[in-house]
Amino acid sequence: MSLTPFNYAVAAAGGLLLLQWCLKPKQLAPLPPGPAGLPIVGNVADMPATREWITFAEWGRKWGGILSVTLLGRPMIIVNSAQIMSELDKQGAVYSDRPRLEMGGELVGYSQTLVLISYGARFRTYRKYFSRHFGSPLAMERHVPTVEYETRRFLKRTLANPENLMINLRKLAGGIIMQLTYGYEVQDGDDPFVTLIENANDNFSAATVPGAFVVDFFPSLRNLPEWLPGMGFMALARKWALATSNMIEIPFNYTKQQMAAGIARPSFLSENLENEKNLAAEEIDDIKLAASSMYGGGADTTVSAEYAFFLAMVLNPDAQKKAQAEIDAVIGNDRLPTLADRPDLPYINAIVSEVLRWNSVAPTGVPHTAMEDGIIGGYLIPKNSIIIANLWNMLHDPEVYPDPFKFDPERHIDTPEKPAQQNPRNVCFGYGRRICPGMHLAETSLFSVIVSSLAVLNVAKVVENGVEITPAHENTSGIISFPEPFKCTITPRSEKAISLINEEQF
Repeated sequence: MSLTPFNYAVAAAGGLLLLQWCLKPKQLAPLPPGPAGLPIVGNVADMPATREWITFAEWGRKWGGILSVTLLGRPMIIVNSAQIMSELDKQGAVYSDRPRLEMGGELVGYSQTLVLISYGARFRTYRKYFSRHFGSPLAMERHVPTVEYETRRFLKRTLANPENLMINLRKLAGGIIMQLTYGYEVQDGDDPFVTLIENANDNFSAATVPGAFVVDFFPSLRNLPEWLPGMGFMALARKWALATSNMIEIPFNYTKQQMAAGIARPSFLSENLENEKNLAAEEIDDIKLAASSMYGGGADTTVSAEYAFFLAMVLNPDAQKKAQAEIDAVIGNDRLPTLADRPDLPYINAIVSEVLRWNSVAPTGVPHTAMEDGIIGGYLIPKNSIIIANLWNMLHDPEVYPDPFKFDPERHIDTPEKPAQQNPRNVCFGYGRRICPGMHLAETSLFSVIVSSLAVLNVAKVVENGVEITPAHENTSGIISFPEPFKCTITPRSEKAISLINEEQF
C-alpha cells in the first residue's frame, strides 16, 4: 500500500474539529509535546510526504518517546518508544479502534475487512477465526505441508526465472494463503484469482491516496447529486466496490462449488462452512469477510520481508556463507530443509529475526484510535485521537540494537558471553487487540523460504559492464513498506541443488 499514516489521519478526520478536550474545565494531564501548528489546520503543513517514520523519529529526539500534533483539529499521538507502546498494549481495549475512511473504507467496501473494521463484537469474531486456524505454533503445525509445498514451487519458479524474484515471491505468498483459506492451488503463470484479489487491493491503495478524494475530508459530499462538478468519485467508487465484491464473493463461491461437488480441499472456508445449514446469515457473512481479509492482510507483509531477505544476502555475503555452512553441517546436501529442522538451525532463526528488525515491513503500523480519554506516559490521550506507533524507530533504537542499520544476525543469538538483544517480534507485529493475527503464519513462511533458498541457491550482486552493482537499502513509503526494487543474481549452488529443486515427490 502507498498510504502514509499522517495523511491517513487527515482523511479519517473528515474535517471534524475535535477541540472539546481543550474546553474541559479540568484536565488530568497535558497533551504530549510536539511541533506548534497553525490555527484550524494545525500541523498539516509539517507532515512529510514520504518515509514519515524518519521525520517522526527526528521529532522524537526533540520531544521524547511520545509526542502530539493536530490535523484539522484532531489530535494525533506519535509513539516512538517501545516502553510507551507497552503501556498502550496493556490498555488495548481502549486503544484498538480504527479511524474511518470514507472512500476506501465506506464507499469501496474495505470497512468490513479485518484491517479497517471498528473494534467491537464483529472484530472479535474475526480474530477468533484467525486465532483458531493460525493463532499459535500448535495451530500452525497442520499447515506446514502447505507452506513447504508452495516453498518448493517457489524454488522451481526461481530456478527457471531468477530475474522474476518479486513475481515469484508474490506467487509464493498467494499460493500459501489461497490454499489455506479457500483450498485453491495457484496456477503457474497468470492466475485469475491472484489477479482478481491483487487488483482489488490495488484499488484500495488508490482509494486511500492522501488528498486524492475530497469526500475523505467532507463525507457529506456522498449525499449530493452526482451531476455536480467534482462528484466523479462516486462512479469510480462503484467500479472499485464491484471489484471488492468480486474479491470477496468469487473465491468464496469457488469453495462452495467444490464442497457441493464433494471435492473441496480442507481449508479455513470449507471447515467453517461444514455445517452451513446450522449457521445464521450473519455468521456466514462473518466467515466470508474473515476469509477475504486473510490475503490482503498477509500477502504484502510477508512478501516485503522475503524480498528484504534477498537484499540482505546481496549486501551481506558473509552472513549468507555462514548460514549455508550451518545448513550443510546440520542437514547435508542430500535433501531440502524442512520446518522440522528449525530447532537445530539457530543462525537461520537469527536471520529470520534480523530480517524482521532490519527491514520494518510496517514502519508505522496501521493507525489506531482512542475510544475514550486515557493517560499514557503521564500525558493525556484524548478520545478519538489518532495513535501512530513508529515501529521503525523502535526497531532501530541504538540503545536496544547497537549499530542498528547493520544487518547482524548475531545480535539475536544468546550466548553466555552476550545475551541476545530484544526479540524484534515483540515490536514488529503491532500491539494491543490489533496485534497481527497472522504472525505465526508469517514467521513460518519466512523461515521456510529463507532456509530453503539458502540450501540450494546463491544470491549475489549483479555485474554490469565489469562493474559490481551494490544496491541501497531504501524503502517505499506507506503502511506496508517494501525495499525499493533492486537487481541481484540468483544461481543454483550445485548440480545436486538443481536436482533437489526439480524433484517431483514433494
